[in-house]
Amino acid sequence: MNFEEFRSTLGKPKPPASLTTPLRALWLDAKGDWKGAHDLVDDPNDSVEARVHAYLHRKEGDLANARYWYRYAGAKAVTDSLEAEWESLVRELLAEKTPG
Repeated sequence: MNFEEFRSTLGKPKPPASLTTPLRALWLDAKGDWKGAHDLVDDPNDSVEARVHAYLHRKEGDLANARYWYRYAGAKAVTDSLEAEWESLVRELLAEKTPG
């Protein structure tokens, strides 16, 4: 799946079953379900989930908590717009799923 295909699924009532947990969280966030997105990555299993968790806290406006999760993920705190960060995360995660 590429970014445009991912974005096109936002018109559906449920995310595609093939999405990873971080991508499902970003899908829910794009649909306006911040809580549902946060619940999926509330106890991050890895740096990818921690990175999405950081983004969600940044979106929430809890910047101190977001900075903690960026550090936990080994990532630099993002200062781009939330929309740009969301798109960047989705593109990065989709690229990770693509073989070769």
